Amino acid sequence: MAPRPKLLLLDEPLSALDYKLRKEMQVELKCLQHQTGVTFVFVTHDQDEALGMSDRIAVMDRGRVLQVGTPKDIYGRPANRIVANFIGESSFFDGTVGSVEAGRATVVLPSGATLVTRDAGNVTAGAAVTLAIRPEHAEPTLRRPGAGLAGTIETAVYRGTDTHYRVRLSDGALFAVRRQNADFETAVPETGAAVSVIVPNGLIQVLKS
Repeated sequence: MAPRPKLLLLDEPLSALDYKLRKEMQVELKCLQHQTGVTFVFVTHDQDEALGMSDRIAVMDRGRVLQVGTPKDIYGRPANRIVANFIGESSFFDGTVGSVEAGRATVVLPSGATLVTRDAGNVTAGAAVTLAIRPEHAEPTLRRPGAGLAGTIETAVYRGTDTHYRVRLSDGALFAVRRQNADFETAVPETGAAVSVIVPNGLIQVLKS
């Protein structure tokens, strides 16, 4: 930093550090960038690091820029399936638009279940679409007939702040779900439990197939 460059390239600078030191250095680098005003080009294959370190992110695939935007835009409104799959985690479901009303699309899945998207974009009734659902936007509850998407928990991984589930739906699709452990005394669904996965309306991203 002594020569005061206008731009500084950082190519995987934290990749060799252990987890806690890496997190600390991410904060230090962000503070340094804000203090100096120097533009940092930060190259990383760690999606969490990209979201936490960046003011703007460029997602590339085979030399092509797929999307440029703020971390919130990239994560919350991915341009396509590649971006949604690369940044963070998503479950994908193919379906057909049954209707579009008030800017939201009701999508019919092959199982006959319906989901309501956040933003229909320019899709129309009858269009084939792919839905992307982030794991934190779904809630596994003990099976309730007629509620949500029926399935069975295949794996449950406890990680302190939250529990990560893999739910096998009744139509065979696999659904990644993450439940925050806000109350450590409350019983949570375990492996093998029959559950209903609830996805609130408006939290589903629609992608064109």
